[in-house]
Amino acid sequence: MSSNPVFNRIERDAQKGYAGFGRPQQAGPGAHVGSDQLSAQQLQDLYSRPSAGPVQTGRVTMDDVIMKTLGLFTLVVVFAAGAWSVTKGNQQVGFLAVIGGFVLTLGLGFAIALKKSVSVPLIVAYAVVEGVLVGAVSSFYSQAYGSGIVGQAVVATLATFAGMFLAYKSGLIKVTDKFRRIVSMAIFGYLIFAVVNFGYSLVAHQAFGFGGTGALGIGISLFATGLAAVTLALDFDSIDKAIASGAPEKYSWLLAHGLIVTVVWLYLEMLRLLARMRG
Repeated sequence: MSSNPVFNRIERDAQKGYAGFGRPQQAGPGAHVGSDQLSAQQLQDLYSRPSAGPVQTGRVTMDDVIMKTLGLFTLVVVFAAGAWSVTKGNQQVGFLAVIGGFVLTLGLGFAIALKKSVSVPLIVAYAVVEGVLVGAVSSFYSQAYGSGIVGQAVVATLATFAGMFLAYKSGLIKVTDKFRRIVSMAIFGYLIFAVVNFGYSLVAHQAFGFGGTGALGIGISLFATGLAAVTLALDFDSIDKAIASGAPEKYSWLLAHGLIVTVVWLYLEMLRLLARMRG
């Protein structure tokens, strides 16, 4: 299973059979296919007709995933820019935007992952809220550690994304079941650590929690950044499997959403890493 809950759901649906894409029913003993009622020319025309592709059969394609991903990414960037402008120089508004964005993304994320049907409005709403969260967090880091840190984090995120994609497509990184289990356990462990670390940072008034800006803190951020990067390979593999299994076209929204979630996570970890190094 994938470490991304969105892709987990798609893989479960693929194993059970996508709604509307089940196996064709076989004709009964006395059923007639009607071929004897077709002329020889009509039969020849049927045989000569090209096979229906994924688009004609309503199945997800790579183009679908790319277009949906670009659309959601645009929403994230636009609302991030708006949140940056509003929260710049206003710490109280920025704090509320971060807390509110975190709570809402968490709630919407669970709703999207657990909802039986694909809800495009929920996915779009998540991208909007995530954009506000990213903008508020980026504004804080920019004011605290210099305006250049955001640009460096963006470039590092895009470079890592491209590198992981090339490594996956070239076969340098092979996603196996064992590889998935290891990464999934690592993410689960890091999630527990992140919650504990957040509580410690509030009590100890330490911006980064354990390790601070020392060697231990930088090591923790390097691990988290690497974990987010490796998760991209799992996401790429899950997308390929969804396309190969004939997932309905509507699942392209879930695939795009899951990929954006990982990219944003990677970006935020890049910000923390750069801030710790500057600290």
